[in-house]
Amino acid sequence: MNHIPVLLKEAIALLAPKTGEFFIDGTFGDGGHARAILEKIGSHGKLLAVDWDEKAIVNCKLQIAEFGNLICAQSNYADLSKILKSKKLDKADGLLLDLGFSSKQIENSGRGFSFRKDEPLIMTYNNSSESLQELLNRISTLELEGIIREFGEERYAGRIAEAIIKQKRGIKTSKELAEIIANVVPKSYEHSRIHPATRTFQALRIYLNKELENLTQILNHLEDILNPGGRIAIISFHSLEDRIVKMSFKDLAKKGRISILTKKPVIASEEELLGNPRSRSAKLRAAIINKF
Repeated sequence: MNHIPVLLKEAIALLAPKTGEFFIDGTFGDGGHARAILEKIGSHGKLLAVDWDEKAIVNCKLQIAEFGNLICAQSNYADLSKILKSKKLDKADGLLLDLGFSSKQIENSGRGFSFRKDEPLIMTYNNSSESLQELLNRISTLELEGIIREFGEERYAGRIAEAIIKQKRGIKTSKELAEIIANVVPKSYEHSRIHPATRTFQALRIYLNKELENLTQILNHLEDILNPGGRIAIISFHSLEDRIVKMSFKDLAKKGRISILTKKPVIASEEELLGNPRSRSAKLRAAIINKF
């Protein structure tokens, strides 16, 4: 299954890339958004593609032959200031962050992101972070409940955490973990709209990869990354991320540092929803760095 970039037209319209500009795709993934930006900035422009996922960067490097103005960096977007310095790059004219997972990352990572596969309990993008197995071996039921409740907004966090810690020695794969979760929540869970393990897996992934911390960090350093007049577009997929973006933009606008381009979050059209169901939960917010 090919990954379809979410809110592509809307993001490109807000970023408004022009010939010769320098852009950053902080979450390269399968490169769908990046390709659209490269087509706009042309051969005189430049695109820095960043991703934590090694497979995404391998994919990025394969595309350099087609786009000679593509620069690939395996890192976290939260470290963009350092990446720009290390690669001797100036501030950018635009930055895109798509905070969602591609279907390839979920289904083909082999790192336990999918609850439909027998994969090891890793759930991190690289090997430098604490794995899920290591986390479960060291935390208490109460601590796990807090993680699931805070980052997954899961109403059954208590009983899920209790079941996981009780059986943690016997859990070897992500599929086994998902089955334990499914067995302790009501059969009518979310009226079967989502898998019973969805919110718990989200919570564990966010916690292990420090996703909300990384998002907060980059929002606090936009002026170190973008030129005055530089645009930023962020696509989020759950309320925790969107809340951080919304409140950060509001605070920065109040201080006169940015102007918000989206009064309300942009959501997928009916047409996009039909062709790409994953876009259902996507919200796009954008802003521009003020010139002084």
